[in-house]
Amino acid sequence: MIESRSDAYAAAGVDITAGYESVQRIKKHVESTFTPGVIGGLGGFGGLFMPDLQDMDEPVFVSGTDGVGTKLKIAFLMDKHDTIGIDCVAMCVNDIICSGAKPLFFLDYLALGKNSPSLVEKIVSGVAEGCRISGCALIGGETAEMPGFYKEGEYDIAGFCVGVVDKRKIIDGSDIKAGDAIIGLASSGVHSNGFSLIRKILNVNRNTLSVRYDELSCTLGEELLKPTRIYVSAVLKLSRSVRIKGLSHITGGGFYENIPRMLPEGIRASIDTHSFPSLPIFEIIQKKGNISSRDMFNTFNMGLGLAMVVDSADVGTAMCTLTQLGEHPYLIGTCIEGDPGVDLW
Repeated sequence: MIESRSDAYAAAGVDITAGYESVQRIKKHVESTFTPGVIGGLGGFGGLFMPDLQDMDEPVFVSGTDGVGTKLKIAFLMDKHDTIGIDCVAMCVNDIICSGAKPLFFLDYLALGKNSPSLVEKIVSGVAEGCRISGCALIGGETAEMPGFYKEGEYDIAGFCVGVVDKRKIIDGSDIKAGDAIIGLASSGVHSNGFSLIRKILNVNRNTLSVRYDELSCTLGEELLKPTRIYVSAVLKLSRSVRIKGLSHITGGGFYENIPRMLPEGIRASIDTHSFPSLPIFEIIQKKGNISSRDMFNTFNMGLGLAMVVDSADVGTAMCTLTQLGEHPYLIGTCIEGDPGVDLW
């Protein structure tokens, strides 16, 4: 007797019928992100997208890929999976916006120990929410069931996005000069970096995640799972009225690694660390781990998820516009002559 493929796969721990159900469950979430450039629907071998490039003289495509890292461990322990997809999208689109690129489309890769359709739907609903916030379409992805590789109930997620910017409008930091102003945009918290250190310092487990610190307005777990802010809309709208000379997504490596990435030769950043509020979660981490301030700023965003450089004459307009857009901007420093790098004081 010849065993059916589904029976054989089921014996190996892979449920094909669960895969079909997952596709049906996520369909409405995926379609909610569709923009005019989307061609076709869910289920093809490749995602099709036709961008409208009529207003661009020399369109340049910008791509980015990233994951969420060990923040996933917090989601597992909290059994909360509907926001982790926002983090995945944010980590990609916040990178490509640093070149001035408008995100066009996104694809995700989800690998699980066991395909639970309800779990997949929760995760992908977050991905779709991140895509809607950033204005890009979720046009495809992959859900891989990998028994024996991931524990049941655990998974990994990564994403890939493509955006476009007119060549003459690329933000590359090349015209940054001494005297230009540096503006920081508030983060929502830890975002998606440094969680291996956090889990060790705070002894993260189900019990510790339910603890309420006096400094926090929620449990530790709820604080750590706050999704990464997406800055795409604010940057694109601000760029219509203010020339943004440089942008830095403050992720792994904190200020010391990421700020210099937007600076040209001969320019360094001088940043006043008292010019923006210190978020309570970072104070807790620093105190509990007895971590130096330098190491904190070399690991975490410390309350600012994005930094930008504008001409000093544009500071007022930029600050006002960003505030009207719902951001919390802070004038955090200036550009000075010197070797590329950052001075924190």
